[in-house]
Amino acid sequence: MEPSSYHTPVLLSEVLASLITTADGVYVDGTLGGGGHAEAILSRLSPRGRLIGLDVDEDALRTAGARLAPSGNRVLLVRSNFRELGAVVRANGEAADGILLDLGVSSFQLDAPEKGFSFRADERLDMRMDRRSATDARSVVNGYPEDRLADILHRYGEERRAGAIGRAIVRERQHLPIERTGQLAAIVERAVGGAFLTKTLARVFQAVRIEVNNELECLREAIEEGMNVLRPGGRFVILSYHSLEDRIVKEQFREASATVRRSAHQLLPDIPLHPRIRLLTRKPVVAGERETGMNPRARSAKLRAAERL
Repeated sequence: MEPSSYHTPVLLSEVLASLITTADGVYVDGTLGGGGHAEAILSRLSPRGRLIGLDVDEDALRTAGARLAPSGNRVLLVRSNFRELGAVVRANGEAADGILLDLGVSSFQLDAPEKGFSFRADERLDMRMDRRSATDARSVVNGYPEDRLADILHRYGEERRAGAIGRAIVRERQHLPIERTGQLAAIVERAVGGAFLTKTLARVFQAVRIEVNNELECLREAIEEGMNVLRPGGRFVILSYHSLEDRIVKEQFREASATVRRSAHQLLPDIPLHPRIRLLTRKPVVAGERETGMNPRARSAKLRAAERL
């Protein structure tokens, strides 16, 4: 897979402006993908600057490794989930001057038939970002009870017809195991009809993918770990692509930047706090018309940034 076919880095100039504070620093790309953001970060660093890249997808690491090879020993690539970025940084005797997380699934992962992420083709259901994981999409849709399926679709897909879809999945799998993305898409279509089908399918597949990869809990842990290993003055930049991710980023950044805790009673004083970070983005940064026209993936991107105190 050619690096350029992975995907175009989203909000690239905004990421670099928010992230890099010193050209001699150590920067962490916790979601390496094809290495597009990482390559741009390295281009802004001095010969003493270094980059640590993490990804659980071995194809991503292989692609990024080829792309970043000219940087030699200035780059360390590790097959690891971003929830473990703190341990990776500390194991290499480092603290970070900047951390980037570009969340969600890459265009390459959606397009690769063996990964089974997309409802737009008939592929073997999988959806694992880390192929070492025992839980895949087949085990979720064929093994979870109806109430748990409905809960996942409601919580992670914000799908209002989650109950009907969960019942349909359980009914269908009693006759034939659900092994392929086309089967799952057909079940959803029969359950809810054709109106707004594409959006419904996107929500259903998103929900199953989040469950398979435990994405939201990993994100919560990664944010906490990242704040722990940032140097004072270091920057934390996160790109999210749906409301569930953005809500977690917003809430954890807000809690870590709070200067007071409001009193529970009007006669009691507020409690002063010691904030860990300073917000750099009160509202998320979004892509402009020119970028979204050239790169549709950027339409849903939201960038939030903070600085370690």
